[in-house]
Amino acid sequence: MTRETILMVDDEKEILKLMEIYFKNDGYTMLQASNGLEALTLMNNHQVDLIILDVMMPVMDGLEACMKIREQNNIPIIMLSAKTQDIDKISGLSLGADEYVTKPFSPLVLLASVKSHIRRAKQFNMTTVQNHNEIVIDELVINTATHTVKVDQQEIKLTPREFAILKLLSVNRGIVLSMDKIYEEAWNEPFMESKNTVMVHIRKIREKIEKDTQNPKYIKTVWGIGYKMEAL
Repeated sequence: MTRETILMVDDEKEILKLMEIYFKNDGYTMLQASNGLEALTLMNNHQVDLIILDVMMPVMDGLEACMKIREQNNIPIIMLSAKTQDIDKISGLSLGADEYVTKPFSPLVLLASVKSHIRRAKQFNMTTVQNHNEIVIDELVINTATHTVKVDQQEIKLTPREFAILKLLSVNRGIVLSMDKIYEEAWNEPFMESKNTVMVHIRKIREKIEKDTQNPKYIKTVWGIGYKMEAL
């Protein structure tokens, strides 16, 4: 069962009571605050996985609270507001909010949004660089210090060139890299119509790290452009 903690900040007690029912029924722990200052105090004393901030609140509004939270924390933030103007949405997003939801809102839609942001945050944390030397992407572990690669805890032997390509794709995961970019970075020389060379190396890497080379999990082909490492 989910055990993430959600901090909802709103001066409308009815909204807090309503969402508390939905969140608890879905297994979440919910903390409540009626203004931004209370929210900051709670965050100093509790581990929070996502925060929902109303914009219009006394003492400290949601925009100021969002700005202060972003100075030290990158957890997902969903802004709530009855204001529907684009400039209001832009203000919230520019201060670091991940999403802007207008009131009145559907509790089920807000719950689905919360689940989506928490899932993405967990996936991002799983794929961040660990111990400064390890890049972990699901079951794939790349150690940039020892130049070793493991899949399912089994060490995979790669050539230096294959390792260079895999490392390049992994540190740029989610970004499509063209064949000439891959060649210039991995071979450290200008691209000279060597698409086949890159393709052959990608195929060999897939044979070593993928369970199904016909439906690769890690390295995806973006037809007509190049390749990308999936941000699993």
